[in-house]
This record gives sequence, C-alpha cells and structure tokens, in this order.
Amino acid sequence: MDFNYSPEQEAYRMQVRAWLETNQPPPLTDDERTNISEDLLWERNKKWHKKLYEGGWVGLSWPHEYGGRGATFIEQLIFQQELARLNLPMGINILGIIMNGPALMQWGTEEQKARYLQPILKADEIWCEGMSEPGAGSDLASIQTRAELHGDSFIVNGQKVWTTIAHRSDFCQLFVRTDPNAPKHKGLSALIVDMHSPGVTVKPLRQITGDAEFNEIFFEDVRVPKENLLGPLNAGWQVLVATLMHERFGISETIGGPDVILAQLVELAKGTVMGNGSAAADEEIRQQIAQFACEVAAKKYNGLRSLTKRLKGQQPGAESSIGKLVSTDLSQRMTRFAARLLGPFATLERQSSFAPEGDWSRRMLWVEMLTIAGGTSAVQKNMIGERILQLPKG
Repeated sequence: MDFNYSPEQEAYRMQVRAWLETNQPPPLTDDERTNISEDLLWERNKKWHKKLYEGGWVGLSWPHEYGGRGATFIEQLIFQQELARLNLPMGINILGIIMNGPALMQWGTEEQKARYLQPILKADEIWCEGMSEPGAGSDLASIQTRAELHGDSFIVNGQKVWTTIAHRSDFCQLFVRTDPNAPKHKGLSALIVDMHSPGVTVKPLRQITGDAEFNEIFFEDVRVPKENLLGPLNAGWQVLVATLMHERFGISETIGGPDVILAQLVELAKGTVMGNGSAAADEEIRQQIAQFACEVAAKKYNGLRSLTKRLKGQQPGAESSIGKLVSTDLSQRMTRFAARLLGPFATLERQSSFAPEGDWSRRMLWVEMLTIAGGTSAVQKNMIGERILQLPKG
C-alpha cells in the first residue's frame, strides 16, 4: 500500500501553501495580545473566514451544486494539513461546515438545501447544535425537550446545555422529543430553529479557561414552522447519529489536533533551557517526543480508514470514534508534557508578557474538555467495542 501523495497532489499542496502563506492573517499586535478577548478573536476569524471563502477554500469537499469546490477528501486533507502547519484557524462557522451542512445534504429537502447551505459556507448565518441537556449528556436518547405539532408549527419547550457558540448563532439543529410514548430511540425528531425566535433565551457558561463559548439555551413556547423538520418525523435518532459521525470525522481527521501540538512541542523543547543545553538534547525528553511522534503517525494511518470510506462515497461510521478517542488522549498527554518542560511558566496566561508562545496555560485547561466534546471517551469506547469489535453490550 502506497501512502505517498501523487505528483498532482503535491502540486496542489504547493498551491495551497502559497495561497495560505500570502493571505494569512497578520500576527496579533502587542496591544491586541495584552487586551485579547473573545470578541476580538471572533472578528479576526470572521475576516479570515471571508477571505478563505473568497479564495474558494471553505467547503472544499462540498459538491459544486451546494457552493463547494467539489474537491476530493484527499485535497481537503492536504488543505487542513497546510492550515495546521501554519497554525491557522478554519474560520468561524466550524460546526456549520463539518456538521450542519453535511447533515442538511444528507437529510434535508431540496428547499432546505437551497435556503441554508450557501449562507453556512459564507458564514453569513452561524449554526449550533442543540443536543445535550442537563439530564441527557452522554445518553442523548434521553432527551426531554419537547416539540408538539399544532397546525403548521411545532411548539418547542425545554432546555439544552453545553451548546457551542449558541450566543453567536443564527440557527440551531435542534433535537427534540416529538412522541413521548414511543421508545426513547424512536420518538425523536430534528428541527431547524431560528435562534432569534421569540421564546429562545441563551445564557453563556463561563469555563475554567475564562472563555464562554458554551451556553445554556431555554425554549419557551418557541414556534417552529413544520417545513423546518429535518429528516423524517420521529426518526431523529438516525439524523443525530449521522450528525455525530460527521462531527467525529471532522474532529479526528480534519482539524489539526495532535499533529499541531507535536510540532509545537518539538519547537518548545528546542527553545527550553535544561542544564547546559536545550531540552531537545536530553535523552529522556527526546525519547518521549519520539514516542509521541510514533503515536501521531499511528493515528494518522489508522485515520485513513475513515478517509477511505469517504473516498468510496460512504458516510463516516464508527471508525471515526477511534480517531476521536486517540486524539483526545494524545493531545492531553502531550500538553501535560509541555507543562513539565515549561515549569512555572506554564501557568502564565497569554496576556502576560512573560507567557511562552503557544498559549499553553489555556491549552492545558482546554484539552480536558475533549473527553466530553463530540461524545465522551466512554461513549467512544462503547462505539468501538460494539460496532467495530462486535463485542456484546455490557
């Protein structure tokens, strides 16, 4: 099996690299670094998203008919590798690109596709996912937010939690219970909800990192047009599972993750003084980084299973859980190792003039939530055991 890229693919890589290096956002100024905020980063990433879109780099693998470039998943992967090499963000509508858009293409009506897909690509309309609830985190089949059909509208009541960028979103792919008497996997439906509708209340949740991109959403008699049903009525569980598979494929294979951390860890070791030389010269340090490099490579080649499936025209499946689980664990271990190298400097926040490059203090806190985001590690293990290894349910 040949894992090398073809000459045509390498030529494409050089095209991508040249464009990104020419058009990448300028670095933060000293004043921006000192007064950095979520709003400032959002506006920077918004401008970057617009530039990516104008360059034809957003939704690369989306079909031409939906506003994409019709690129292969190999070309998408190459683009993401080059984006990660420069440590550049994807833009501002990440969930819309890797989750909501693919779900709409798979389950939406022609009218829904025509209405929503293009604004998602352009980031004219920001999307979020309404899945987890206070009593239904890992067990999403226990969702209790209800939608009752009255005439031409669903009336929605309930609460969602841990909803990423809901405070900036225009639409929500909301999962609700439409048949309370059916078995819990059978009575769910997916709705497209306008976040500006009367009765929708968003409350940001402040995290340990100081950020507040997660939110609670409260729905009080929210009216949703019947034509905003995504997929068949009471078949929302299939829509939910497919949406999560798109997310896990995006998290594990599309976004840089451990590859980026490894590259930064190598540079950190080279620049960190240990004894009379750099940490990179220490045998124990070099051995640990080499171990990380082996694991990153193993994750990469295992991830080709998901990529191969997509290249065959199939939807992502349970194999995406392997990449998600490995990415989570590996990212956490590498970040903790970076903290060991930095010592007390690892605790400095990015606003500090003495903080090391890489924002390691925030990252140490942020990577811990990866065991929950996109499905908990326990859920991923169950998926792998039951759907890949065919083990009996516990």
